[in-house]
Order: sequence, then structure tokens, then C-alpha cells
Amino acid sequence: MNDGRGRGGRGRAWGGVAVLLAGPLLLAGCSTPDGDVPAKGADRAVRATLDRRAAAVLHHDPAAYLATTDPGAAALRAAQRRELGNLADVPLSTWEYHLVRTTPRGADRVTADVELRYRITAYDPAPVTADRVVELRRDRADGRWYVTGDRPGADSVRQLWEQGAVRVVRGGHSLVLGVGRTGRELRAIARTTDRAVPAVSGAWPERWAGRVVVLVPRSTADLAALLGSSADYRGVAAVTSGRTGAPGTNPADRVIVNPQAYDTLDAFGQRVVLTHETTHVATRARTSAATPTWLSEGFADWAAYRAEDRAPDRIAPELAAAVRRGELPAALPADTDFGFTGDPERLARAYEGGWAACRMIADRWGEPELLALYRAVGAHRERDGAVEQALRDVLGTTPAEFTGLWHDWLRAHLG
Repeated sequence: MNDGRGRGGRGRAWGGVAVLLAGPLLLAGCSTPDGDVPAKGADRAVRATLDRRAAAVLHHDPAAYLATTDPGAAALRAAQRRELGNLADVPLSTWEYHLVRTTPRGADRVTADVELRYRITAYDPAPVTADRVVELRRDRADGRWYVTGDRPGADSVRQLWEQGAVRVVRGGHSLVLGVGRTGRELRAIARTTDRAVPAVSGAWPERWAGRVVVLVPRSTADLAALLGSSADYRGVAAVTSGRTGAPGTNPADRVIVNPQAYDTLDAFGQRVVLTHETTHVATRARTSAATPTWLSEGFADWAAYRAEDRAPDRIAPELAAAVRRGELPAALPADTDFGFTGDPERLARAYEGGWAACRMIADRWGEPELLALYRAVGAHRERDGAVEQALRDVLGTTPAEFTGLWHDWLRAHLG
């Protein structure tokens, strides 16, 4: 299951997304004997070429990078040269192509399904993966295979460097990659992220990487392209993308900032947004399909506000207004309450309700019990019964009793 969360305007949590980051253009080409190439022979040839291609990317070698592109495809060659240049400052520790299959399209043409796997040095505990579909043709004159087309696979989206030249800023706990952003903007984001990381470690003492990769695209539309989504992200200040709960490993995450929304926030709001998103990175391995959105988003908000001197009604203004009107929510927020419905007040109340539930647990039972509940819920493979069992085992309560205590907390602190 993929899982990502978004935070938006006024420092509020403003919607969630779910993606697995995707990859850039792939190339392949090699020398083969004249005549038809059996499928297995083509596989071997393509696989060997992809290995050489990977080495060219790691060494930023334009000649090797372009050697397997169709010599007559001027536009494709120019685009790929630009893409390699866009990658020049990105610190890659690995870059590998895994050939999944080739499908013959005639005697001299194949379609290759390829998985790109890469890591950023010192930041990615597991590879980012991307599916690509690459079209190749064999030139009978020289026996070489050349790429004639490349498109994302079914689950793939664009990478940042496909959107332009990547500027890189290194922080103490962060690596910030931006396109179309100034060095000053990226350094400010790095400083805020560097402050967020220790705040998250204080709230989540369990071991985690303690460092974050932050992507800053040029525009809101470019953010949507990175996520492979058609949703409206104009009110979203940042999201986190990554794969949840992979057993035995903590996959690569990216915090993606929407500069148009992020820049409207003051320093406090920016700090809350990046601390919230960094919390998702830290808790990723303990978050699963069993974790309800109110708990994952509420915990991230609780961690973001934990060390801030803010009254509850300032942290949860929409929910406080509803409570004062006598509109106490009947139940904890459902996952559907966190969707993009065009109702920002409803969305704000959902996030605030999740935060209030986590704050109530920390106030009543203690922070260690809040962490234990989060881990206990995430340890389940399925949603059914996960929260009920964790409430009973960790807090000694039932869902009905818990909801009543949450209502009492809302009246006491927001009424």
C-alpha cells in the first residue's frame, strides 16, 4: 500500500495523496549479429546495454548516455542530453535498470518493460523504483539497438529532473532538490527541515533515518505531475510520498513542497508543515493499511505542535468553532473525511479531530502509550479490528468509551 499525507494553508493539514515515485527516460542499445534476434538473445543484449547505461548515468557521461539513442531522433537525443544535465548535481549512490521482459514487435523491434532502481547517497535506505516501457529498433546496417520511444509504465510518474535542472542544497539533516527555485529559497527550506528533524525525533524516539529528502518543484502543476495525480493541490503546502510498512525495511520517502502554498505561510506555519511531513517519514515503517487516517494524520499534527506554545483552540480553530456552536462530531473522522471534497472547513475539522484524539491520549495516558497505540495498530495487516484491539490492549478501553473521552476533551479544551 502506498501512503502519503499533505498539509496545506494556514499551517493546517490539507489533504492526502498516495504515490510511488517514478523514473526518467531509459535507453538501450547494443551490437548483435545480423539476422533475426531470438527473444532470449534480445533480452541479453538489452540487459547488457542497460548495465552500461546505468554506469553512464552514475558517471554523468553524455556520450555514453546518448550512444544507444536512435541517431535520427534529434528531439529525443536533445531531451535526454538535457535530462542528464539536469541530474548533474544529484548525489546518486546507485542507478540500476532491471529488465522485466521484452516483447518482439517484428524482426528488428522490441518493447522492453524495465524497472529503474536508484538511491540518493546517504538518504535512501531502499531504492526508489520506477516502471518504464522502452521501444527499441535494431539497425541492420550496424547491428545495434537504438531507443525510439520511452514512456512511463502503468504505475509511474515523472521525476523532478524531468522538469528541469535540479539545484541541490545540503542541510544538516536534509537534502533539498529544487527546480526553478533560487538557492535562497532552498536554503530556507533546508533550515526549517533541519529544525523539524530533531523535533520529530523527540516525539518519535524509535530509531529512524533522521534525515529527509525534500523536493521543491517549480509550480503546483509540477507537484501534481510528480504525484501522478489530477487533484487540485493549490491549497496544499506539502505532501509526503513513499511506500508504507514494507516488512524489514524503511523505503525511500520524499517530502514534496508546493512553493505557491508554502510561501504564503509564516515561519511558524512552515515549521509545522515540514515537521508534520517529516513525522510521516519517521513513522513510515510503523504505518500500514490498518492505520486509520485520523491516527496517522493526528499523530503527525501532534508531533508538529508538541513543542509549540499554542492553545488548543488556536491549533484547532474550525473544530473549536463547531464545538462552540454545539456541533460536536458524532465519531472520530473517517478516512473519507480527509479527501478533496471542495469543503475546506470539513477537511480542517477532520485533521483537527485526529490531532485532538492524539493529544487526548498523550494527556490522559501519556506519550509512551500514544506511541504504543500507533505501533500496535500498524502491526495489524488489515483494518478490521485493529483499532479496537489496540485500544483494549494498550489503553484498556473500548471504541465507545474512547469516543466519549474524546468528546469530553473537546468540550473541556475547545468549548
